[in-house]
Amino acid sequence: MLPRIPLDNIKGVGARRAEQFHALGVDDIDALLHYFPRDYQDWSRPTPIFGAELVDAPVCVEAEAASPVSRFRSKNGVLCFETTVFDSSGSCKVLIFNNKYAAAKLVPGEPLLLYGRVTMGNSGREMLSPQIEDRAGRQRIRPIYPRTKELSSKMIESTVERALTEFVGMEVDPLPDSVLQRYSLMPLQQALREIHFPTDHETMLRARDRFIFEELFELELGLLRIRERNRETSDIRIRQDFSEEFYGLLPFTPTGAQKRAIQAALHDMQSGMLMNRLVQGDVGSGKTMVAAALCYITVKNGYQCAMMAPTEILAEQHFHTMENFLKGTGVRVALLTGSMTASRKKEIQEGLAYGDIDFAVGTHALISENVRFWNLGLVITDEQHRFGVRQRGLLAEKGNGAHVLVMSATPIPRTLALAIYGDLDVSIIDELPAGRKPVHTYRIDSSKRQRCFGYIKKFLDRGLQGYIVCPLVEESDEAGDLVSATEYYRRISQNEFRGYRVGLLHGQMKAEEKADVMARFASGEIQLLVATVVIEVGVDVPNAVVMLIENAERFGLSQLHQLRGRIGRGQEESTCVLLSDNRSEITQKRLKIMCDTNDGFAIAQEDLALRGPGDFFGQRQHGLPELHIASMTEDMEVLRKAGEAAQEMLAEDPALSKPEHRNLAKETNRLFARSLGN
Repeated sequence: MLPRIPLDNIKGVGARRAEQFHALGVDDIDALLHYFPRDYQDWSRPTPIFGAELVDAPVCVEAEAASPVSRFRSKNGVLCFETTVFDSSGSCKVLIFNNKYAAAKLVPGEPLLLYGRVTMGNSGREMLSPQIEDRAGRQRIRPIYPRTKELSSKMIESTVERALTEFVGMEVDPLPDSVLQRYSLMPLQQALREIHFPTDHETMLRARDRFIFEELFELELGLLRIRERNRETSDIRIRQDFSEEFYGLLPFTPTGAQKRAIQAALHDMQSGMLMNRLVQGDVGSGKTMVAAALCYITVKNGYQCAMMAPTEILAEQHFHTMENFLKGTGVRVALLTGSMTASRKKEIQEGLAYGDIDFAVGTHALISENVRFWNLGLVITDEQHRFGVRQRGLLAEKGNGAHVLVMSATPIPRTLALAIYGDLDVSIIDELPAGRKPVHTYRIDSSKRQRCFGYIKKFLDRGLQGYIVCPLVEESDEAGDLVSATEYYRRISQNEFRGYRVGLLHGQMKAEEKADVMARFASGEIQLLVATVVIEVGVDVPNAVVMLIENAERFGLSQLHQLRGRIGRGQEESTCVLLSDNRSEITQKRLKIMCDTNDGFAIAQEDLALRGPGDFFGQRQHGLPELHIASMTEDMEVLRKAGEAAQEMLAEDPALSKPEHRNLAKETNRLFARSLGN
């Protein structure tokens, strides 16, 4: 950690070069020294030419040119330079294209380092356009940086080297000696030198380990401090636990995980502090029952509840589910959505304002200015990743200290959930209710589509139902070979599934049209539903047992798992078929994962590894710093240790006010400036 010294304090860096660094997000010397290499080239241990072709990677060769470079043009006009280089083990042809400066270095009798791949050509070993350097002072591990068109990796390397030389000793280590010693971490000054210009591979890894730990440690410290600041008192206190009474109303026995989630939330609501809790679980794990239980208990204690879903289809689904759970209990449930008539909205709004409605289920309509509650005690949002933190807060603000429960069907490991949802406590439902059967999943290509149609018909002929999911609503010029739902529906209802009752559902339909289609599908009037990802969450039709997903490569793994979760909800064996003609290695790997497991936690972990957290979670949570070197997926064990270290430090020094913690406090405050209000 350095004082904020502008880049133009480095010798040779003027205003133009500083502007080029700005494009990389590097605005001062501290940011430059923390602009870490993305890879390395090992020039420190030259490989003998003989046998180098067997190494499936670029290598460094120390050799001399055997003769002056010859020059010629290829058939397509490319300027080529050719010579042979040799060492004590053998020789190798070198070809250089359109680069006379590199070719000029190949002078007979002068030892050189050449870096590139050695392959076997028609006339023996050869290197095509290797990097070439003088031997003197160049035998080292070289950093490779993320670069721009104007700023090459070599330019960044030389600037970093000058910064390390000119400002050596000015760095202040934010990590106290106690942390460095306990976790065997390299001190800052040494780590900066070794991560940019490693002595060897082992010290480079130790330097990386130090910065990965530091980044995750500061992240955890900031999150814990945010959570502590959010621990506000609440006048809404649940005095009586009616959970056993609610369980007695159910036609099934709740799982242990469901009961644990309910008790954790109740503990929060009885504590006198404001509850901010995430309940996450796999598809079909029973999160809605947890929400129903907490609503029942809250209403029995004299408060109202509100549950917000991201779509009208899901809101209506939750409304009907909650009505069934709470039937005969005296809890008055109402639905509020944007598509309702003005008179119906007014009726619901008055019922909430005067306390005639206990529990409102709805969409964003719940956070409109006209909605007021008589005594709101509990706010629930479903599918957290589809709402911004601000939207969740707007609903909670309609109550005086209302407790907040967030539900998500994107299952991720607890350590990671705590890091991503920094302002929430976390409950995980990691058991499926008894009787849930795994969905059998297969991957096919379009040559087997007609056979798959025949397979689907066998289920429909037995009185069961199915889905066909398409990636697009309508065809477009940019769509390429992507399948559109509208055209697909038109074609199969007139051809392959003529005589069957086929329906169409997509997000561009009017709300009343969508509601009508879903009602007809739920009642069994529609046998086969052609749909887009509008069915991804919430649609619950136990009689639907088969699903075909077209262009399966176009969906994320977690999204495929959510879609698959629409079937397998009844007593029948269910089948999901993934259709893709994409032959890329990553597509093959992704679809194989779907065929191999029904475990949403395992799938989410793979999805994170393949796509990265930013793509996986969509919009980044409010105010959280971006990770530059640590990986949420690859460094889970470090994240766990960093979390433990942060908890211990804050337990000992909550304000980080001890002299040895002040640098750490400054850095954490800087990283979390928005969230911590600094």
